[in-house]
Amino acid sequence: MRFNKYLKNNFISIFIFIIMIAIIDLMLVSFKTNEQAIIGVNITAISGYILYIVYDFERRRKFYNKFLNDLELLDKKYLITEMIEKPNFYEGEILYDALYEIDKSMAEKIKEYSISMTDFKEYIEMWIHEVKLPLASINLIIHNHKELSDKKIVEQLKRIDDDVEQVLYYVRSENAEKDYLIKETDLSKVISNVAMKNKDILLENKIDFIVEVDNQRVLTDSKWLEFIVNQIVSNSIKYIRNSVEHLIKITAEENNKSIILNIYDNGIGIEKSDIPKVFDKTFTGNNGRKIETSTGMGLYITKQLCKKLGHKITIDSKENEYTKVSILFNKDDFLNIAK
Repeated sequence: MRFNKYLKNNFISIFIFIIMIAIIDLMLVSFKTNEQAIIGVNITAISGYILYIVYDFERRRKFYNKFLNDLELLDKKYLITEMIEKPNFYEGEILYDALYEIDKSMAEKIKEYSISMTDFKEYIEMWIHEVKLPLASINLIIHNHKELSDKKIVEQLKRIDDDVEQVLYYVRSENAEKDYLIKETDLSKVISNVAMKNKDILLENKIDFIVEVDNQRVLTDSKWLEFIVNQIVSNSIKYIRNSVEHLIKITAEENNKSIILNIYDNGIGIEKSDIPKVFDKTFTGNNGRKIETSTGMGLYITKQLCKKLGHKITIDSKENEYTKVSILFNKDDFLNIAK
């Protein structure tokens, strides 16, 4: 708060004070008051007014400067009401009370919205679990009755199952820490589960699925990691290149600090300009124009879950040659979970 702006804001008050001093002087002169008495009255009045101006400016400056400094330091600006003290001047009290009421109203609305969203998410989770039952039954029927199976039906069922599961994990991803359990997990077992889940579609598309993973164990949640790997493998299947023999290769590298899981495919690859944005929400890029089923959500969700679990995920690709997705698991820093 600047003194010159304060004076400018109080110009009318200062102007009226000067007029009143002039009127009082004229009255004192008309009453033939002693000149020294008039000077004394002027000095007293002006000194008192100056002291009031200085005092009023200082208490306002102290309040507003602290208010603005605290506001600047806060990431969540709405918490400002928790930091400011009630001022000792009337306009400040009005501002303080108004901010309190605004904050209270916002908190009530957020609570109402949060309850509504929680109810909606719980309903979606319940619906997904319900719809997964008939999907599993259809898959079992097709598996047991080969005469009913058809490549297109298998592909569409796989797509529905993946999309339904993707919705489930997206709904949970905001509060993933309530659902996961970090423990030692066998990478080969996770990959085996993913391979079994995609067995029919891998066979239908004649994809050579190679796994070179030994007995590496990582600190993660097996259920979440299985979903992450499945999303990557599903993308590899979705973006196969027709002019070559199809290949998906999964390997694991290990050093003193970390284990890196690599998922490689020789599919259509990713355009160089698209690579920095592949983890962005709903981004489909150039491949999205080639494959109509692209949603841009799979890699976004995997990135969010990896951050929650404390893993690092990267992607390297060359268009019309290959794509390699790498997940890094820290051995000694696994609790460095992204906030």
